[in-house]
Amino acid sequence: MNFTKIYLQNGREEAIRRFHPWVFSGAVARMEGQPQDGDVVEVVTKKGEYLATGHFHDGSIMVRIFSFRQVTPDTAYWTEKLAGIRRIREAVVPADTDCYRLVHGEGDGCSGLIIDLYNGVAVIQAHSIGMHRERAFITEALKNVYGSTLKAVYDKSAETLPENYAAEVQNGYRYGNTPTPHPVQENGRTFLVDWITGQKTGFFLDQRDNRKLLADYAAGKKVLNAFCYSGGFSVYALQAGAAEVHSVDVSQKAIDLTNRNVAANFPESVPHEAFAEDVMKYLKAHDHQYDVVILDPPAYAKNMSARHRAVQGYKRLNAEGLRRVAKGGILFTFSCSQVVDRELFYNTVVAAAIEAGRQVRVLHHLSQPADHPVSLFHPEGGYLKGLVLWVE
Repeated sequence: MNFTKIYLQNGREEAIRRFHPWVFSGAVARMEGQPQDGDVVEVVTKKGEYLATGHFHDGSIMVRIFSFRQVTPDTAYWTEKLAGIRRIREAVVPADTDCYRLVHGEGDGCSGLIIDLYNGVAVIQAHSIGMHRERAFITEALKNVYGSTLKAVYDKSAETLPENYAAEVQNGYRYGNTPTPHPVQENGRTFLVDWITGQKTGFFLDQRDNRKLLADYAAGKKVLNAFCYSGGFSVYALQAGAAEVHSVDVSQKAIDLTNRNVAANFPESVPHEAFAEDVMKYLKAHDHQYDVVILDPPAYAKNMSARHRAVQGYKRLNAEGLRRVAKGGILFTFSCSQVVDRELFYNTVVAAAIEAGRQVRVLHHLSQPADHPVSLFHPEGGYLKGLVLWVE
């Protein structure tokens, strides 16, 4: 099949030769014809030498690459691609876990595409028009790769696509139909997932390893899980034998999710209380001291223009969190803001510790798990960063 060609300026092909998955508009010399948003295009040198295949979008990122060899993205192509990615997941996902990220955008050579697996249900989330237009092929490929173990495929892209295009998009099942909430297993713990009404694709899979690490510190301790969402850290702390767990989130819906997941794992009474309160107000209003505090807020900044305000927010949050940690206690603190890099986040937590007047040791530097891989050539994919701190 002949695809529209995007010609690069002289000297601008080196990033693509180094397998960077984005072509910026400033690197483009000319185009054949007038490609439309979402069209499959081939990226070539100024002399016409083939470099890569991707999806076109008339914006600052003009092409999102999904292949560095000439291909036709049909069912056969996507079946081969997803089968290869699944083999990697089988090597890195724990045996007692049936929920994981199958496709992590650029980290898996699929710029603009997320697919999460929840105990036989695939939830697709397209972040580009081009990937959304591939959804029929991708659905068939998932059926080919997973066979009879695939119960359903749900498209949840309306919230993540460009606004004008998304106005015509509706979320819904592309294959099968599974009632929610749907039970999954993560490291042997049970969680109930609702991809229809829940945040993102239904569950924050990227904290799996960090939740498991928390369990090592929770036995016999008083634990605060702030921004608890569906209570993942709370469940791990309780199963590890925490003496007391408080879960806090401004959303009553999140608190209901947390209580539901606690009940799914502990039919008997456990030392857990959940509070639908603003986290900062909760931290300031209570002088309760905790042995372990978890701060896992939503992204404070989604673009560079909001970065300064986000840094100030992280500083205030961590200063208050540190004040709630008992002497000799532990703070787990995270940022999922992509524009706040690891060094900036570290320095912000340093500033918070100074403001709180606490001496702090770093025990662990945390990141996302192996089913959220980062391409060596696209470090921007490493969005989750965290610290485990010993607080004097």
